[in-house]
Order: sequence, then C-alpha cells, then structure tokens
Amino acid sequence: MNKWIATTLLLTPLMVNGAPLEFRAAGSLKAAMTELIGEYQKATPLEVEAQFAPSGLLRKRIEQGEHVDVYASANMKHPLALREAGRGGPVVMFARNKLCAIAQPEVAVDSETLLDRLLDPKVRVGTSTPKADPAGDYAWKLFDKADKLSPGATSLLQTKALQLTGGPDSAKAPKGRNPYGWVMENKRADIFLTYCTNAVLARKEVPGLQIISVPEALSVGANYGLMVLNKEMSEAPDLAMYILSEQGQQILASYGFDVPLQP
Repeated sequence: MNKWIATTLLLTPLMVNGAPLEFRAAGSLKAAMTELIGEYQKATPLEVEAQFAPSGLLRKRIEQGEHVDVYASANMKHPLALREAGRGGPVVMFARNKLCAIAQPEVAVDSETLLDRLLDPKVRVGTSTPKADPAGDYAWKLFDKADKLSPGATSLLQTKALQLTGGPDSAKAPKGRNPYGWVMENKRADIFLTYCTNAVLARKEVPGLQIISVPEALSVGANYGLMVLNKEMSEAPDLAMYILSEQGQQILASYGFDVPLQP
C-alpha cells in the first residue's frame, strides 16, 4: 500500500467521541465486515453502527446528506466520485472479488458450457441491478465480453437478464438470509451471476446449489474501495487502518476475498 495514503488516513489526533462511528459497506461485505468489526471492537469501547446495502445506493445516500464516517464500496467508481466532489479522503483499494455463477441443482452446466446455458432461451438468468449495485455492473461487463465469443450475445443477455437484487425496488430477503440463496431457493432464476464470495454464502444456506467458475474469457473482477469521509472523528481513520491491517486482511481472505495488501 502507498505509505503516503496510509499516513494520511492516520493524521487525525486521538480524541474522545461519544457518537457511534457510522460505517457503510457493500452488501457483499456483510459477513466479513461483521466479523471484522467485532474483532476491532474487542480492542476499543467505540460503538460502530454498521449498515450494508448496494454500493450505488449508499453513495446516493451519502450525496443526499446521510452522515457516514467510513465507506467501503464494491468498486472504486463510487468512492472516487465522492472524493472528486470533496466529500472524503483518499480512496484505497483494499480487496478484490470475482464473478461466479450460482446454478440450481438440476441445471446441467460447468465452466465450459456456462455461456451456452446463459444464452439458452429456457434458462432464466438472474443478476443484481446495474448502477445501483456494482455486482450488476460487473454482470453487464461479462455480457459485453460474451459478444467476442458469440456475436449478438451481449444484447440477448442484457435483454433476458432478470435484475432480482440490489435495486431500490428489489424484493428483500427475510432478515438474516443471504439474498442470493433466498432468490435461488425460491426458484426465481436458474443461473445467477454474483460475486464468488456471495456464492459461497448462498450455498451455505442452500447446500444443493452449484457454484460455477466463470471461464477466463468472460472473467470479470471487482476492486473494492475504502475511504474515510469524516476525519473529524479520530476513530474513523483508526477503523480504516484496521481493515487494511494484517488481521483485517486475513479476515477478508477467510471469506474468499483476494487481499492485495498481503504478500
């Protein structure tokens, strides 16, 4: 990591602040960040108010005036836009993710046949909502790549894709449920494109689901961005640095994220 960025994140002097630290993060980070924050709070009495939602919706809430101290996005675009608008400090790429496909048990599919199955008119393809949820944006990038392998595939996939999660009007999974496992359990899609980390959590809830690796020609990766929005609260940079620390990175890695800050 750039040492200047790390130093900048830590420039705020230590002070006592009675208000909870407002932390907002992408939904795909919920399981990992819940554990990470729990470990962080063992060393500090600070209360952390954590909320998880699609990154684009969180950015919009911040732009509309919601008070947030630390923001972790499933892409670099949203925090960089906030940075350019003068709303926060430097943006650090702290984790990576990739797209996988979740398939119903009865769907005959593997990595080699994934594109053919996605294009099959009988197969319902589910995605998150583009612009609201980066997972949807990455699915659309995968669709763009598909045209090189099968001309016309991009338009067909964009037209048939069911945007089932991550949007302001998407049906919400019951509290405590993984939204992708819930969608697949309710048979709303035959194949769903989401982050590999989400796929692992979905299969824990619905053991029969298949997880299909996306072939290299279609593979799309996601860079996750972290920023401190409120340097007036000394604990905000402290939490950010914990996420970037060896322990924080190890927790993220245990949930399937690639962690660029570890050797």
